[in-house]
Amino acid sequence: MKAIIQRVSKASVTVGEEQVSAIGRGLCVLLGISVEDTQKDIDYMVRKILNMRLFEDENGRAWSRSVMDRELEVLCVSQFTLQCLLKGNKPDFHAAMPAELAQPFYASMLEHMRSTYRPELIKDGQFGAYMQVHIQNDGPVTIELESPTGPMDPKQLSKQEKQQQRKEKMRAKVPSESGREKAASRPKVDPSASSGAEGDVSSEREP
Repeated sequence: MKAIIQRVSKASVTVGEEQVSAIGRGLCVLLGISVEDTQKDIDYMVRKILNMRLFEDENGRAWSRSVMDRELEVLCVSQFTLQCLLKGNKPDFHAAMPAELAQPFYASMLEHMRSTYRPELIKDGQFGAYMQVHIQNDGPVTIELESPTGPMDPKQLSKQEKQQQRKEKMRAKVPSESGREKAASRPKVDPSASSGAEGDVSSEREP
């Protein structure tokens, strides 16, 4: 699951000519649900969103209080386009959870957030509707958050695998290369010569 979290002075959602939700100061959260998301992702995102310290305390010290500490509002908006994967310049949304599954999943997340916090302070848009989201960002403060178990771009995964393979090959080469370097840097000893540091080589060979 992915989220774009914005600290706002105010935010609202309009569908057509009707305003369906509005909040004052607090957080506006755009949520992108993936096909691989589970209850663990919900638990993680709710905990982070509600406890992230994006607000000042009563003495004006920044980054000290969470939305729960300040008893502020949260506006959540379902945003499947956050799961976009670009194929050239064309957006692909196959990583997003299908609407018929995403709607109850999203509702479950809202319920979890409301039961963790105060239900009257959690607002949301209208799932699946064409919405106008009006956000007055305060700061601006915008945080990108992704649950640890969320999906990974296949291209990015392939890139990481190739990088790991290159590292393993380099580690395998290092001992042999260092051994050759040591051999090349080791001074050649003339068997018939003597060294004050190591003793007389020729005398050591005598019976």
